[in-house]
Amino acid sequence: MPNPTKLIVDCSTGISTEVELTDAEVAQREADAAAYAAEEAAKEAAATAKATAKASAEAKLAALGLTADEIAAL
Repeated sequence: MPNPTKLIVDCSTGISTEVELTDAEVAQREADAAAYAAEEAAKEAAATAKATAKASAEAKLAALGLTADEIAAL
């Protein structure tokens, strides 16, 4: 299967050329996609941990006898 292609446009002449990516470019593209996926997973894990911590804190405050309005005011 051939490699994906990229479009090169020469703005001074208006000529567009479609060129196949090199193996190194394909490898870099795959590495970038993997790094992005890992970063997004880390962001999602951090958001989940923050939401869990907030829910835990709210539950502890409710156990102390605070109302939902009082907890929200904090």
